[in-house]
Amino acid sequence: MLSSRLTAELTAEFIGTMLIILFGGGVVAMTLLFSTGAPGEVVKGGYTNITLAWGLGVTFGVYAAGRVSGAHLNPAVTLALALFRGFPWAKAAPYALAQTAGAFAGAAIVYLNYRQAFSQFDPLLEKTAGIFCTFPAFPGAPAAGFFDQVLGTALLLFLIFAVSDERNVTLPPGLAPVVIGLIVVGIGMSFGALHGYAINPARDLGPRLFTVLAGFRNNGLTDGSGVWWIPIAGPLLGGVLGAGLYDWTIGRFLPEE
Repeated sequence: MLSSRLTAELTAEFIGTMLIILFGGGVVAMTLLFSTGAPGEVVKGGYTNITLAWGLGVTFGVYAAGRVSGAHLNPAVTLALALFRGFPWAKAAPYALAQTAGAFAGAAIVYLNYRQAFSQFDPLLEKTAGIFCTFPAFPGAPAAGFFDQVLGTALLLFLIFAVSDERNVTLPPGLAPVVIGLIVVGIGMSFGALHGYAINPARDLGPRLFTVLAGFRNNGLTDGSGVWWIPIAGPLLGGVLGAGLYDWTIGRFLPEE
């Protein structure tokens, strides 16, 4: 039976990750479903909007969950904190499950909200799963997408460790979620094309499971493409590498408190 404290932490991880998908999946839905190229159509956004909204989603998720759970909101973060910062291993799997469930719920809400638009733009649900989960720009070269996920998540964890290390940077109270959101924006703008910059296994797997259950045909899990593992394995490896690199370089040179 879960303790009341762990229940609170898992609830916070669920809600925080759900918020990321509500804003992130929502902006992709806006951009794709309402931009058909018709004459006189008002375009509802572009790639800059997408990267900004994903970053805002992370910021809001961290603000919501930070005091209760630490706002990992990402199994790659949880794994890195368990390896390098003493986060209890017994909590690692429950955190990852709560994050994945929150991402699933966020995707379901986005789909429910835009259900009418989906029925008009993609009635057979055969081309819009990318609103919820990531796919490679070059399906025949999975190594490129895998390295992209490793690199993006390594940057994420390296920089999270850098800005959360009080020996290195002292941020004004309450500013850390904004900085972390901006890190995500920067990664998206610089490394978002090859595999959609999931940089978060839960953010990709939860919505992908939703697309399977909702009947999306191009879901990357049951459609034979086999791309689902890249945004899981890549971020987990990249997060460990980025966090370790920070500790083995910058972290080594900082004075002890």
